Amino acid sequence: MPTSAIGLIAGLLLALAAALGGFGYFLLAVVLGALGWVVGAALDGRLDLAALTRGRGRG
Repeated sequence: MPTSAIGLIAGLLLALAAALGGFGYFLLAVVLGALGWVVGAALDGRLDLAALTRGRGRG
């Protein structure tokens, strides 16, 4: 199982622990699941987060 899928599952489970509420908590679960996927994909090497931190070059 890819690391990004494990991160997605972990994010959804953490969100589920916080989510036993209404629609707002459902949106929180979606955001935390997406965040888990991003972290997992970055650790897997399928997503390059260094491009976000790199400044614009001169010239």
